[in-house]
Amino acid sequence: MKILLTSIGTRGDMEPFLAIGELLKARGHEVICAFPEQFQKLSEESEMPFFSLGPEFIHMLESETGKLALGSGGSAFKKFMAFVKLAGQQKTINEGLVQKQFEIVEQEQPDIIIHNGKAMYPVIWEVSHPGKTVFVSPVPYLHFIKGHAHIGFNKNFGNTINKLTYKLADWGLLQAIQSSVRQLKIKTVNKQQTKNALKEHKVIYTISPQLLPRPDYWPKNIQVLGYHERNKAREWKPGEELKAFLNRHSKVLLITFGSMTNPYPEEKTKLFVDILQRHNIPAVINTSAGGLVELKNYDKQLIHFVSQIPYDWLLPKVYAAIHHGGSGTTHMAIKYACPSLIIPHIIDQFIWNKLIKERGLGPEGIKIGKLNSDWLDTTILDLYTNESYKTKVSQMAEQMNKEDFAEDLVDTIFK
Repeated sequence: MKILLTSIGTRGDMEPFLAIGELLKARGHEVICAFPEQFQKLSEESEMPFFSLGPEFIHMLESETGKLALGSGGSAFKKFMAFVKLAGQQKTINEGLVQKQFEIVEQEQPDIIIHNGKAMYPVIWEVSHPGKTVFVSPVPYLHFIKGHAHIGFNKNFGNTINKLTYKLADWGLLQAIQSSVRQLKIKTVNKQQTKNALKEHKVIYTISPQLLPRPDYWPKNIQVLGYHERNKAREWKPGEELKAFLNRHSKVLLITFGSMTNPYPEEKTKLFVDILQRHNIPAVINTSAGGLVELKNYDKQLIHFVSQIPYDWLLPKVYAAIHHGGSGTTHMAIKYACPSLIIPHIIDQFIWNKLIKERGLGPEGIKIGKLNSDWLDTTILDLYTNESYKTKVSQMAEQMNKEDFAEDLVDTIFK
């Protein structure tokens, strides 16, 4: 079959789809990708044809307005105004994304579309192709779970109000999709059909049941089928300096903010570096998308900066990780038995932070905007010296590494 993978977001939103794509490709299916333009190289690494959804979405996130709205710094008023400006930009960008999705589907005529929540055209396509779309989410709480509001609210308001948050989120999504229907001038799809498609299409949460056990009250079309990871290190080779650094130290921290940015990366990096040097703690700092930056002056025997590094190569070689709390990074840290300290920036990262604390896999973090030296000093030492974190994460790693949902995932896609 020809299968289209389409996802919109940061790199963490692409990785689950690439892993699924490689799994399906290995079984003889033709797999094509439609992602934001910045992720073309990822698709090529997995040897899957790439179709661009344009660069605008990522440019928006990386703009000064995006950094202010989604990161740290600035007054509450400035952040609010940044959100308002971002919402205005996103409306125009979403219209372009929907148009590109429509054109790609019309051109390629896939048999099945696997998509994330920001890729809305597949829901419209599902109306005329029932059972042929699969919604994949690496983040929890998009469907009702007792004790949790919808992920967009990130609270527990009690059962009644929690249910209302899911209904409100579904209503907002329905309105957005109907706006896309009008934009595309599709007269054969009405609101009730779209609502039915949202309710009945296949849903796969790519989350370990260790972190999100599937509720028995969910309908059968919603499944939790484990974390799926592709080999990201196959085209990558470590430099001699990095290898020497890791050989020189036996207990290393990884510090990374992944795809997350903020308005003051040098200030945030200096907070970490000062504490590491004060306590003689060796660390690899990944600058990645620019949320952290290499400083001009630092102890190069104690700290090693990298710009990009495959976590599946590095995590088995470090003791613990301080990170932004993306779904993939959180899962990989657990899988490789690394305690985590999460510095959440947006949305689901606050949930992973809470889960890490509840499971005893690391100390509770604080959001990027509240990061300060006194708190960070105490908490890094806790992460680095509290052996109970290592014990518990090693136990969960053992269970997670026993999971094998590959066949269940393939069966769910094609049934």
